[in-house]
Formats: sequence, C-alpha cells, structure tokens
Amino acid sequence: MKLNAKKFGLAAGGAFAVLWGVCSLLVLIMPSSMMALTEGMVHGKLSGFEWHLSFSGFVTGLFGWSLGAMITGWLIVTLYNKQMKTAK
Repeated sequence: MKLNAKKFGLAAGGAFAVLWGVCSLLVLIMPSSMMALTEGMVHGKLSGFEWHLSFSGFVTGLFGWSLGAMITGWLIVTLYNKQMKTAK
C-alpha cells in the first residue's frame, strides 16, 4: 500500500503543533512538575535551570518542531514507499 508522503507530513506537523501547545500550557500551569518530568526524560539534574517561555519563544518552538515533524514524516513515508516498490 502506497502512502501519501505530503499528507502524512502535514498530519505529523499538526500533531506536533498540538503537543507543543499542550506542553507549553503545562509548563505555565505547573512548572516544577514539568521540570521534574524533563529531568527524568533527559536522565539529568537541571537544578540550575528555570523555564523561560515568551510568546516569541512559543511561536519559534511551534514552528521549529512542526516543521521538523513535517519533514521527518515526509521522509519516513517516502522511504517506506521506496521499500515497498523494491519488495514487489
């Protein structure tokens, strides 16, 4: 089955945009809990760091993560489709 790389890329970008928004909201609502979660995810202690979330930082992160997800999703489907062609 051939997948549409452009549509998958857009879906991945949209999903990451939603996740970025939820993550940013959680940082604003409960910063210490999110810092503890982040420490666990990176296997480190971030005691010298603090959150700094500005509107421009939010938009920059939203754009960067969404674009990265779109490109990654497109690449995954493109490679998948190429492998499906050679498997036949």
